[in-house]
Order: sequence, then C-alpha cells, then structure tokens
Amino acid sequence: MRWVRISQTELAKIKDLYEGVMSHACHGLFFREGAVLGSDLAEQGLKNRERYFPTVADILKERGWVEDIQFSEKAVTVRGSVEVVQSDIPTCHRLRGIIREVYERQKGNRVNCTEEQCASLGKDACQFRIEEM
Repeated sequence: MRWVRISQTELAKIKDLYEGVMSHACHGLFFREGAVLGSDLAEQGLKNRERYFPTVADILKERGWVEDIQFSEKAVTVRGSVEVVQSDIPTCHRLRGIIREVYERQKGNRVNCTEEQCASLGKDACQFRIEEM
C-alpha cells in the first residue's frame, strides 16, 4: 500500500475550496469521506477486539488526524484535530465520519455521532456524543 501525506494547511484550503462552491452542503461529503477512512481503521482495530479502541486511537495519532483521542461508551474526546480552524461552527466533519464508522463496526449496528463541542469554537477539545439508533 502507498501512503499520501497532506498538510493541515492543504486540508483547510481544500475545505475552503469546497465551501466556496457548495457552501455548507459540502460538510456531508466530508463526513462521508471520514466514513470511508474509518472503515479501514475499524478493520485494523477488529484484528484484536480486546484492544479495538486503543488500536484505532494509535492509528489516528500515527496518521496525524489527532494529537490525542479518548474513547468511551457514549463519548469521544479529541485534542489536536487536524480539522480545527477558527470558525463559528464545528469543523471536524471528516473526523466525525471516522468516529461514527469506528463505533458502528465495533457495535455492529447504526449509531449517530454528533460533535457537541469543537476546538474551532475556542474550546479546549472536541467532544463527540455517540448514540445508538
């Protein structure tokens, strides 16, 4: 497998490009991109179910998506999301898609993932709520 690196600045410029063309409608696309990325992370995590969340956390940190991530049954706390930029709305759309996919694969059913707090709004960390559907 071959890896491609992209900087946080480049990721933000791509976001700006899409928002310039599609406004906030592109956020759903970013979320779906995250779900695609989360699928691979979940598969790697499922190789060792006892270390599922620690494995996923390590991969997310290794790939530069987050500086730190803490998983619990109904919430995820993230520090240093690569998607954080100064904004008046939450910005971690891809990460939300990744997290949702990771939980759906682990639980075996649909979940809703909501970003309730975002560092882009000046908070210390991003906080995601997980709810089974």
